[in-house]
Amino acid sequence: MTQESRLVHIVDEVPDLDERTGADRDALTMVLVLDGFLDAGNAAARAAQHLADLDDGGLVVATFDVDQFHDYRARRPAVSFVRDHYEAYDAPRLVVRLLHDSGGTPYLLLQGPEPDNRWEAFCRAVKDVVERFGVTRTVAMGSVPMAVPHTRPIALTSHANDPSLITGESPWRGELRIPSSAQALLEVRLGEWGHAAMGFVAHIPHYLAQLDFPRASAALLEQVEIAGRLTIDLSGLNADAEDRDAEVARYLSANEELGDVVAALERQYDAFERAEESGASLLAADEPLPSGEELGQQFEQFLAGLENPDDDKGT
Repeated sequence: MTQESRLVHIVDEVPDLDERTGADRDALTMVLVLDGFLDAGNAAARAAQHLADLDDGGLVVATFDVDQFHDYRARRPAVSFVRDHYEAYDAPRLVVRLLHDSGGTPYLLLQGPEPDNRWEAFCRAVKDVVERFGVTRTVAMGSVPMAVPHTRPIALTSHANDPSLITGESPWRGELRIPSSAQALLEVRLGEWGHAAMGFVAHIPHYLAQLDFPRASAALLEQVEIAGRLTIDLSGLNADAEDRDAEVARYLSANEELGDVVAALERQYDAFERAEESGASLLAADEPLPSGEELGQQFEQFLAGLENPDDDKGT
């Protein structure tokens, strides 16, 4: 037994996967969402939860030894204190679920907290899962805060370890040195081992990064549908997105200063689109933003207003 095999327990028999025949056996997608780093607006986690809910949680077919990867003091799990005792400890779980799309096509969902350590060992453990079940494509989801307005289409950055998997043109030019993640390293390592991996990162309005932004979750899943050749019911997410958009619009209409900030972002976004600039920034050079301090103060008020919508009533 290898060290990596002790880090992940894989179910011995999974009839839905082991008994596939024909074309079904030649294609199996694994969707990847690791919570903690690439998840502004809770977009990726919300998308993963939506997938699990559509299939009543699915069947857990692999479980990682989370004790080997999780820093409990950095990310302390919640526990309930009930009168005089503790209960309902929310243990972190890093698992692979077998799910089925709307047409009955099986696929896998690897979800849980991003490992805090032992990234290389984690990648090798995921490789065991990929090779055990014959995963043909891993599709990751993530989201980052950007200076973009919520009133424009969700922008997405796609990436892959095989250029043939990229379907659209990247807005980025040159090389960007950015903080890494376990998801990023996994894509690199899977490519070195001959396994296809790709992903999509949604650009979240930075003033909504601390709130659920379901429209971005739906946008991510639309790409997962295409990349993974899956059919996913997005009606629930789309309804939640409409509710959130209406909530934000109502608040902005009652707060002129915040509306002006969003309008400035809209002008810059539109100028960028017209100019088709290199992509080093989503902000057009001739449209100055308010200062960071001004934005911070205004959006602190913005978030407080959304979280406590009744505070202004009666004033």
